Amino acid sequence: MAHIVIINPRFETSYWGMEHALPLFDVKANLPVACLPLLAALTPSEHTVTLVDENIEPIDFDLCAKADIVALTGMIVQRFRMTEILTELKGRNCFTVVGGPWITVKEDYFGNLVDVSFIGEAEETWPKFLLEWEEGSHARRYEQSDKTDMSKVPVPRFDLLKMDEYAVGSVQFSRGCPFTCDFCDIIVVFGRKPRIKQSAQVIAEMEALLASGMDTAFIVDDNLIGNKKAIKEVLRDVVAWQESRHYPMTFLTEASIDLADDAELMQLMVDANIRVVFIGIETPNEEALRETKKLQNLRKGGTMLEKIHSIQQTGMEVWCGMILGFDSDDATIFDAQRVFIKDARIVNAMIGMLAAIPKTPLYTRLAKEGRLDHDDPPAYGTNVIPLNLSREMLRDGYLSVLSDLHQPSAYFDRLDALYIDGNIKPESTRLRHLRRHPLRLLALNATWALEAVGIFVRLMRRVKEADLRAVYRQRFFKLLRHRRSPVILQIYAIKCAMHYHAHIMVQQMRTGGGIVNSF
Repeated sequence: MAHIVIINPRFETSYWGMEHALPLFDVKANLPVACLPLLAALTPSEHTVTLVDENIEPIDFDLCAKADIVALTGMIVQRFRMTEILTELKGRNCFTVVGGPWITVKEDYFGNLVDVSFIGEAEETWPKFLLEWEEGSHARRYEQSDKTDMSKVPVPRFDLLKMDEYAVGSVQFSRGCPFTCDFCDIIVVFGRKPRIKQSAQVIAEMEALLASGMDTAFIVDDNLIGNKKAIKEVLRDVVAWQESRHYPMTFLTEASIDLADDAELMQLMVDANIRVVFIGIETPNEEALRETKKLQNLRKGGTMLEKIHSIQQTGMEVWCGMILGFDSDDATIFDAQRVFIKDARIVNAMIGMLAAIPKTPLYTRLAKEGRLDHDDPPAYGTNVIPLNLSREMLRDGYLSVLSDLHQPSAYFDRLDALYIDGNIKPESTRLRHLRRHPLRLLALNATWALEAVGIFVRLMRRVKEADLRAVYRQRFFKLLRHRRSPVILQIYAIKCAMHYHAHIMVQQMRTGGGIVNSF
């Protein structure tokens, strides 16, 4: 038997981390990383597992010193904190193992701080290591010869996490993406052949989340619709489950923009009660999309704007990722990004500078061209040396776009364009179902209204700037004049909180708080 401590290091402040808004939701973190409870589920029952999410609670290093194995997982943006933790653990003579996206693409990064490393997926290698560890014959490096068979993945151990400290839960339907974007490490880690869980597994995960008290979940697939035929079958079963349980859950997810080409798929997602879809738009610069092989954004069937609007018309909101600094970008790209996001009615757009992740085609190409900054961290917020922009111009333009998009007038104008002028109707299938069950509908509407009031009251108490509080009040009461649906009120209150987070983050970046980016 072994006592195993598995740690997820804290994240640096980021756009989606929502750190400044979390107190408004009375939670400590946005969502749990999917690998933490999954690794616990993969651990044989004879071992004792302690999960530590440093975004929720501090690491007990005394406990780690007593453990037999201390495991770390981490993404690129966690690499500095991972180094700090590993240094502390080694000082206490801990036996350390590390896996996750960062060590997968940069195997030698932590040097002799790591006793055992896991490259790529670990559904097969983690149990194998534990067996070999017991026998005293473990290796120093593990990598699966094949991608994980998703039909064999167990239900994550959500019961080992403090789920009430998260804003939303996480659930996974599939892994992999069929596309070839040259900057993306998803296809490096998970491959280009989408692999999907069986419906029974997905429903079991949803049941486990509900049992933990979580009624909202992010479907963490990097592209939910990578295999459209297969996901439709799963979604049909999710819809049936929702109907049988009177729609207890709301979902957010990620998908490619070709979702707009499939009306049946969009309707299934609406019927499954997916409220938000994150899409990698990246840029309105078509030449940049070609250079980076993001060809799915250039397919026929309408412009990107038309496709975004088609998705929005179903009632699903579109969030997006946008990138600055492609080779074909010049000084005109900053205004082009501003205009596109406004016209797209996208309220929440994550802007970033192009970064080259090791093992990606982009990294290989730029290394050959001598256009990588190998300092860690790089001086200008990204390791890419741009072609048609100076590094200062890219950094300053990025900050300017990020700031302008989150000026209160610009942000709330996009929000009103979508929910007041556009009159989109989120969760329409759920509400239609519940109209046949008026008491359940009344309870849900009351919950939404109370959540909206709670968030709004906390905003009024927490926001120091009187002019910003006034904006929130004015915009909220404007909404009340046009739409009084409880779900819209809840969404609008959440949007105010999200704006406050971005507002503080941009202020800190502009006053020397560092560039928030992926590298």
